[in-house]
Amino acid sequence: MVPTCSKSLIFVVIGGVAICASQEQTGKDVSNAMMLDRLKQLEELIGSQQRELQQQQKEIDVQAKELRLTSQQFANMHGELHREATAPPRQLNEDTTQALNHIWLLLCGALVMFMQSGFAMLEAGCCRAKNVQNILLKNLIDVCVGTLGWWAFGWAFAYGGPDDTGATGVNGTVVGDGYLDGGFIGRAQFFSTGFAEANNDGVQTVNISALSWFFQWAFCSAASTIVSGGVAERVKLPGYVCYSFFMTAFVYPVVVAWTWGYGWLADVTTAGYMDFAGSGVVHMTGGVGALVGAAVAGPRDGRWTDPDEFIPHSLPLIVLGTFILWFGWYGFNCGSTLGLADAKTGYLAAQVAMNTTISAATGGLGVFFLQFVKIRKYDLGILCNGILAGLVSITAGCGNVECGSAFTIGLIGAFIYFGASNLVKLVKVDDPIDAFAVHGACGAWGVLAAALFDWGKGMDYVNGWQGWDCLRGDDGNCLSGAWAGMFGANALEVLMILLWVGGLSLLVFVPLRLAGLLRAADDVQESGNDAVSHSPPKAYNLENVSSKVVDMTTVMPQ
Repeated sequence: MVPTCSKSLIFVVIGGVAICASQEQTGKDVSNAMMLDRLKQLEELIGSQQRELQQQQKEIDVQAKELRLTSQQFANMHGELHREATAPPRQLNEDTTQALNHIWLLLCGALVMFMQSGFAMLEAGCCRAKNVQNILLKNLIDVCVGTLGWWAFGWAFAYGGPDDTGATGVNGTVVGDGYLDGGFIGRAQFFSTGFAEANNDGVQTVNISALSWFFQWAFCSAASTIVSGGVAERVKLPGYVCYSFFMTAFVYPVVVAWTWGYGWLADVTTAGYMDFAGSGVVHMTGGVGALVGAAVAGPRDGRWTDPDEFIPHSLPLIVLGTFILWFGWYGFNCGSTLGLADAKTGYLAAQVAMNTTISAATGGLGVFFLQFVKIRKYDLGILCNGILAGLVSITAGCGNVECGSAFTIGLIGAFIYFGASNLVKLVKVDDPIDAFAVHGACGAWGVLAAALFDWGKGMDYVNGWQGWDCLRGDDGNCLSGAWAGMFGANALEVLMILLWVGGLSLLVFVPLRLAGLLRAADDVQESGNDAVSHSPPKAYNLENVSSKVVDMTTVMPQ
């Protein structure tokens, strides 16, 4: 039997062992719990990182998709641009093209016709008040008579054709070679016959549009009106009307037939002539006629013995007329593109407008400066004529020169005008509005300048009527040696206009002078054409206006 103390010791030992074992087990349980917590935290961290990686992957996928779409869009755009660059230009249908061209030329023709008011104001302002009504009447009659002359004979002689020699169509009909048969004068479409035909029911078929008739009529009227300024204040109306009809029905139309009507000057050389809007065809023709008329009619009575009596009576009218002419000149020059149905022609019309503006401004300032150097005073009237000189000078070359050349052409035109104006006065030819200096001399210069300053490379190639492109030969390359041909043709144009217009004008004016139908008597000139030949006898009723002003001042309260 074990003693009691021993038993107690044994129980104590056993209890201690049990407690130790229990504590050891509890420590293990705590450690395991902590490890489980850490594992859970680690799993949560790994899960969170996986979710972030998945979100980043999604974003990368979206960006990659957008990049692929952008790349595809760029490729499509590049392909579209390439197709547009290599594809032929889009073409309007025939109806749309004709409609645009008609709108353009009708508008420009109306602008050119409006220039008649500019000529009237300028001429009236340059002359004495006692002849204003007579001058305005001549300008209006000029347009009316010129219209009938152009309708009856002028259009036919200028553009009537025929063109029956050359190429033959597929069905055996002759389609022509594009040039006037015989090269000298048209022989069909008098009184606008053939423009339209009617069947038995009266249904009309248009064969030839009246568009060109209207546009070219405005140019014809301008050429004729230029002459009226050179013979102002001393010619009788019946004699002038005879010349006006002859000019619009025959003299001017034949010049047009040689040039714009594809006559002999159009193919006298390989390059032909270049007169885009008519420095020679219109302005030199009118200017030469004015010079001959002024010389044959003689000076106004007392012009060289008492020059102070012939000072322009209204500078405001002169300035107004100049602005109207400058404005109308954009129809004159820009309209000579003869259409506006594509971008290329639009660009050319804009270039023409810029050249016209630069030359006008340069010519005006150039002449103004030259006159100031001469008299040491400002001369408003000569500034106006200088602007017109610049406009005339650029008219032939406005479609085949760059803007720097337009500046030079206008500047040289200023010297041409100034020299011609003083020369005409030196030889005692009385030209009241400097019609020859502005239109004749600067018109001739403009024709020569169109060849001298042509866009073509050096003095070898030319652009001419091609505008932006060079004149090309049969091999498709720019035609070498074309410049000399164009300059020769333009010089010949100047010579032929001088001979043709000058000679025929003499044949008309001299018989009229000998028959007493041209020059007004000295006493009529002294009294004024308005008082002798017109009703009412004055263009201005200034006395009546002055009396009313006086009456109003007397009744006004003090």
